[in-house]
Amino acid sequence: MSALRLLAPDTLRTQPWANGAGTTTVIASDPDHADWRWRLSIADIAQDGAFSAFPATRRQFVALDAPITLRFSNQRELALLRLSVTHFDGADAPYAQLPDGPTRAFNLMLRGDAQGELMARPLNGSMWLPVREGWLWFVHVLGGRADMQVGDEHVALEMGANVWIDAAAGQRTRIEGGGELILVQLSKNTA
Repeated sequence: MSALRLLAPDTLRTQPWANGAGTTTVIASDPDHADWRWRLSIADIAQDGAFSAFPATRRQFVALDAPITLRFSNQRELALLRLSVTHFDGADAPYAQLPDGPTRAFNLMLRGDAQGELMARPLNGSMWLPVREGWLWFVHVLGGRADMQVGDEHVALEMGANVWIDAAAGQRTRIEGGGELILVQLSKNTA
């Protein structure tokens, strides 16, 4: 079984937000229907407005192109720079303000016992991903290019590419190149 699984662009689907105020491109979810346990997506945020509420959902969120300010119902405000990751309760749908114009945002949403972690990282040279027994990596190449190697497998990726990494314990997992990456680590019990 291959440790590197590239997602074909035609497997991604764009759908309107639950509240109709924007669109989201769903990259992957499990299961692949409305009752998912986890979901990876990229939202297009073209204007100031309210996010959709996702009750019983833990959200991890990172603005990809420009800063964003999130205002929550309890008056809490988060001013996020580009590539800053935050966590919030999906039931508390924030109001988003775009101080520097439209942006996209990468979302990891988890329900129930699903476990995962979202990270945004620059890539300048080589990076080694730690392999944990029972966990998968997902990589989105936000900008630039990346060459990935797990054991004897190798794949070259350009901007916009998405790949799953399912490395066995003890396999060295290396990413090399230049640009920016969105990384997600998901428990196999989740995936």
